[in-house]
Amino acid sequence: MYKNCIKRLLDILLSLLILVLFCWLYLILAVLVRVNLGSPVLFKQARPGKDEKIFNMYKFRTMTDKKDSEGNLLPDEQRITKFGTFLRKTSLDELPEFFNILKGDMSFIGPRPLLVKYLPYYNERERLRHSVRPGLTGYAQAHGRNAISWEKKFEYDIYYVEHLSFATDIKVIIDTVKTVLSHDGVVLNALPDFDDYRKQQIKE
Repeated sequence: MYKNCIKRLLDILLSLLILVLFCWLYLILAVLVRVNLGSPVLFKQARPGKDEKIFNMYKFRTMTDKKDSEGNLLPDEQRITKFGTFLRKTSLDELPEFFNILKGDMSFIGPRPLLVKYLPYYNERERLRHSVRPGLTGYAQAHGRNAISWEKKFEYDIYYVEHLSFATDIKVIIDTVKTVLSHDGVVLNALPDFDDYRKQQIKE
């Protein structure tokens, strides 16, 4: 009952409430992003959702468009600014995802949506993460964010899918708040691309 009905109803009600109550914060952040990082204010990227249906996920941008002498974008670590780092550490860059939640692309809690290019490299068990809506936060984000290994990420994702309940979602929310406030697990480019990681596994 919770998984198939109540969870979605809560997503709609809570995301709509947050968007209305904090519209002033969205406006302030949009202005600050425009001044500090340029335009567009929002970063849009295709991600796989429930049943691997592709959708556009939105975030506030955290990097500039600085390029080298040949016109190529500089590495991420050279384009992210102190303001961008602040947005990531506080997870304020994630706020536009409430629109994705309201639309039904995402849920408050679920496995984080990864890149579309990773889809061919999941094994059968790892694909279980796509049997539910991806989340604004998830079990892996509440227990290490991007500082844990790929194996651990998928282990946590699958654990969540197999134990999805109201109690599990409440636990994830509480642990996420603790993680965000402590700034634990925020590491830029801590892991290689998943496809590179899986290809290396095959070679071994």
